[in-house]
Amino acid sequence: MRMRARHISILAVAAIALTACGDSGSSDSGGGTGSGGTASGDACAPVPGDQLVPLEDDKGLQPAENVIPTANAAYASANPTALDALDTVSAVLTTEDLIGLNSAVDNERRSVADVAAEYVTENDLGSGVTGSGAVTVGAASFTESQILAAVYAGALNAAGFTATVQTVGAREGYLPALQRGEFQLFPEYVGTLTEYLEGNPDTAVATADLQATLVELTTLGQAAGLSFGTPADAVDANAFAITTTLQDALGGITTLSELAEACSDGSLVLGGTPECETRPLCQVGLEQTYGLSFASVESLELGPNINNAVKQGVVSLGLSNSTDPAFAQ
Repeated sequence: MRMRARHISILAVAAIALTACGDSGSSDSGGGTGSGGTASGDACAPVPGDQLVPLEDDKGLQPAENVIPTANAAYASANPTALDALDTVSAVLTTEDLIGLNSAVDNERRSVADVAAEYVTENDLGSGVTGSGAVTVGAASFTESQILAAVYAGALNAAGFTATVQTVGAREGYLPALQRGEFQLFPEYVGTLTEYLEGNPDTAVATADLQATLVELTTLGQAAGLSFGTPADAVDANAFAITTTLQDALGGITTLSELAEACSDGSLVLGGTPECETRPLCQVGLEQTYGLSFASVESLELGPNINNAVKQGVVSLGLSNSTDPAFAQ
């Protein structure tokens, strides 16, 4: 579901940091877009810190991006216990679990196979389900998808299937292959898949309401030859993070609404992708849904680039993913 970005160089961050040290309220900071309001104070100016914390999207700006087992419908009809096995994963998988799993691979440099196998064993996944036969679980090329596919395969193997994982690239290529039955199962995300299947960029059918979005997804999936298991509590959606140092300075805030209240002076500096300025789930949504205003906006790559900019005090608030390993404690 997410994009993976290259690491920002130390020199690049330093250059951004130097240009970000202009006068308060400057609309041109470190190559940012310059959009946003003019700061009249510095309550929410960038504050360096070692630990990032995502703020709760308490007004439901982001659609429901719960992880959901997705299957070729013909395969699922002939092998109904395959989705039952994957539902044992959904029954325990949380956002915090995904953060930890991603961190184990990306930060601790452990192998996907070892991390997934440990999770399957610790949670007794696949237990109580019986199946058989060969099955292939597809995985996109980013860490989280690889881990989820390996966990799915482990649960299936524990249930009696003979499961393997195949890296299948981006959605534009793998979804038609799944529909054709070239592989049979895939770990998807509710909101993103719903919007992709609906296909109209001018309409939004996925919302923060998981159950309503599932109704849309089920209907679209049936027409596309797809079946679904039970969604997990685990969510990988856009998230917006600050340093715990800034969090403490603002009285321990935990939500985007509290951030908007504390930062009404317009001193926030936002770090986002180049597309963030015009995206309804990014800067536009933050302004319209939460009433946030920004002194400036820095255009950076998603992942370590933005995370480092927040930690080093270049930006106050950074776009991230809710399962980013940077949130591991």
